[in-house]
This record gives sequence, C-alpha cells and structure tokens, in this order.
Amino acid sequence: MTELVLAIFGPTGSGKSAVAEAVAARIPAEIVAADSMQVYRGLPILTNQSPGRLVGIWPLSYEGSVGEYQQLAHAAIDEILAAGSTPVVVGGTGLYLRAALADLQIPPAPEPGARERWEELYEREGADRAHAMLALADPEAAAAVHPNDRRRVVRALELAGLGRERERLWTEDTRHPTLVFGLELDKEELERRLAQRARAMFEAGVRQEVERAVADGISSTATYAHGIADVSEHPDDDSSAIEAIVARGKRYAAYQRKWMRRIPGLVSLPADRPPGDIADAILEVARARQRLPAGRAG
Repeated sequence: MTELVLAIFGPTGSGKSAVAEAVAARIPAEIVAADSMQVYRGLPILTNQSPGRLVGIWPLSYEGSVGEYQQLAHAAIDEILAAGSTPVVVGGTGLYLRAALADLQIPPAPEPGARERWEELYEREGADRAHAMLALADPEAAAAVHPNDRRRVVRALELAGLGRERERLWTEDTRHPTLVFGLELDKEELERRLAQRARAMFEAGVRQEVERAVADGISSTATYAHGIADVSEHPDDDSSAIEAIVARGKRYAAYQRKWMRRIPGLVSLPADRPPGDIADAILEVARARQRLPAGRAG
C-alpha cells in the first residue's frame, strides 16, 4: 500500500473533528491533532478536545513550542504508517498542520536575539503590520491579542519561531504523500455554529474550567487559548462572554481562511452536510489518487 497521509483543515466551527472521526470509522486510521491549544490538558471544554494523538499532552504550565510539537507529530505519523494505518491530521492551527506534514527546520525555542529583532520590527513596521505578520505565522495567537499590545504581539512572533523557514510554509513539500482537504462554510452558517458551540460550552461548565486553570497558573503559550480572556473579563456575565467568544471565533476563522487559500493542492469540500457525507467525499478523492485500505467490515 502506498503511504498516504490525510489532512483536514478549516475554520473553527466547521466540524473538522467530527469529519476526522467519521473517516476513522470507515478505514483503519488514527487521528493526529494539529492544534496549538488542544495539546494542553486542563481546558477540554474550551479547546473542544476530542480523542486523538497529541491531545492533552502538556500541562497548562508548560511553555510549548511548534518545534517540539513537530517532533512529536512526525513520530506519531510515522508510527501510524508503520502499523499499516492511515494518519488523519486534523488542523485548526495552520502552522501546526504544516509542521506536522512537512520537515520545517523550526528551532524548539526562540533563537538568541529574536525578541530584540521582533521588537525592532514592531517599532519599524507599526502595530497593525506586525499583527498582520503574526496572523500569517500563527492565526490562533493573532486572534488572541490586540495589535496595540506590543509585549504580547512581540512574544507571539518570537514563539512562532519561523525565521528562515517562513518561505517554506507554502511549498508542496511533505514528508509523506499527503492530501489536504479544506472544509468550507458560508459565514452565516459558521456564525450560527460558533454561537451554538459557545452556549454549549457554558452549559458544560467552561467558566469553572477557566477559573480553575487561571488559579492554578497558565504558561504564556497556553494563555492564547481562545476564550480565557473573554471568560475572565466578564466574570458575572455569561451573555457578554459568549458574544466575545463568538466575535473572537469569527476573527480567527478569517485568519484560517487565509491559510486555506495558501495551502498548495488543497481540495475544498462544502461542510454544510453531515460529517459522514464529507468523510465519504474525502475517501472517494483519496482512493482515486492513492491506494487506501478497504473499509471496515461490518
């Protein structure tokens, strides 16, 4: 069997996890998360965690990096392929998705002097331009910080650790034969889903989850989890917190769509249908291009 990696990307709320689970129910496959916040344990409701590799692997106090994640993702994908199964890489964070699929020479920690260089860039280019660069490098972090928050923008750029690898983000190079599928939703349906999910999060106890996590201490990287600031800034007003989370989700979705437009060879699929139907479409394309294992018996 030809080695093949399937990747699923799309804006937050598009149903990536459900589609990945439907794919894994149809063929021998394992899900690998490519999400910079789902790697942390302690916020399962807020980060919308679902079963898969590289989910909840770090405590919230841990200073994670895309370089460290990349090593873990490569090992997981290679193990799944060696076992004769298909890796299904599910990405909400474009940089993490690309790191999982390709061999980017990203350092595990910021290089010496990196912060000073980003501080100079911020002063030279201005807040909006620096924030736009962050949005391309790490949409999740960009959606979590205001352009005028100089310290956090600079810190996020430093942690992105792209350096000389920036130009390689948009090449077709992958470590294994890979098909990347992008889920598309119109804005009205996406907003409806984001609002529905935000309300469900509060019903499930996300406020208590966030308050407990903040009290225990969170690393600078984990603070970028969407919703932490919104819950904390509206301590007695769930409605306002939900509105803020939905607004943040809409901004993040716009960044994710920018990533989708720049992924070479991405196969776009409409996501306004049941996850099983989307999974069937993914496997139809995959079988037409590469050999995949037969569906599960029974």
